[in-house]
Amino acid sequence: MRSTPSTRIRLALAALAAVTFGLAARTAPAASLSTGVVDVSTNLAYQNGSAAGTGMVLTASGEILTNNHVIRGATTIRVTDPSTGRSYAASVVGYSVSSDVAVLQLSGASHLHPIVRGNSSNVKVGQRVTAVGNAGGVGGKPTSSTGKVTGIGRTIVASDGAGLSEQLVGLIRTNAPLQPGDSGGPLLNASGRVIGMDTAASVGFRLQSASQSFAIPINRALVLAKQIEAGAASASVHIGATPFLGVSVGPAGPGLAGALVAQVVPGSPADQAGIVAGDTITALDGQPVATYDALGPMLLQHAAGDTVTIDWIDQTGAAQTASVQTAAGPPQ
Repeated sequence: MRSTPSTRIRLALAALAAVTFGLAARTAPAASLSTGVVDVSTNLAYQNGSAAGTGMVLTASGEILTNNHVIRGATTIRVTDPSTGRSYAASVVGYSVSSDVAVLQLSGASHLHPIVRGNSSNVKVGQRVTAVGNAGGVGGKPTSSTGKVTGIGRTIVASDGAGLSEQLVGLIRTNAPLQPGDSGGPLLNASGRVIGMDTAASVGFRLQSASQSFAIPINRALVLAKQIEAGAASASVHIGATPFLGVSVGPAGPGLAGALVAQVVPGSPADQAGIVAGDTITALDGQPVATYDALGPMLLQHAAGDTVTIDWIDQTGAAQTASVQTAAGPPQ
């Protein structure tokens, strides 16, 4: 399948509690179409915020598939089964930032109803589809929208509105409208089988209904889920808790390499090493940090609790180095 030129879009992120969205008309899907659909809510590490999205049940014991951007920055995650009203604490099994896929495990879950899986290799342009999710992040019974597949094998550059972006490839494009909060929900074929995971939508200034929506083919998402379940870390898949230094960083400045430290979490590994706001991190384990957005992926090659060596330039221009043990932090 041939990819089209990248389209810059914004991820269909969950609504922050303080934001009101103008939602397009949605309908409640038949019970068979909402089977295995759950609500995902998070508390965020930044700005004392909260967010919500959607997930899909993979196993009766509570393994959940969702988008990585749904849980990005989460300090706590709860998943609610709308069919029963039961809520569960969730932990992160693993995730892929580059593919926007994450797997969660619910605590104390049993007898959940998994999704009915389809085959995304059979998807064709023009076929009818239904997108199901937690529109607006309000929780409760899932809602749905219908449309047709308008493209396959699409490539997009997705932004979450917080300065983070990623290129997603091989996506299903549809005109079934997605809303903030739908991310992680199922894209269903006419038989009610899951052929994709709702992921991103092109949105306007008011974050309203999208004319173009995108979904990760379910076959690819499930391959990644199996890799995560097997604990097989790779360059693109992180397993378990996220290593955490305790810094927020930005560009070092025109023509300068490294990551400029904007904030340091009190008591964090970076704080204990003596790093302060205004310093510039230049290397991790001897590998140069070329840009500020390279630091996160470099950290993800480690496990929480690993010891890493940080090189930085302090505000006087002096070179500093220290070895620190990473803490467990929120997903990237």
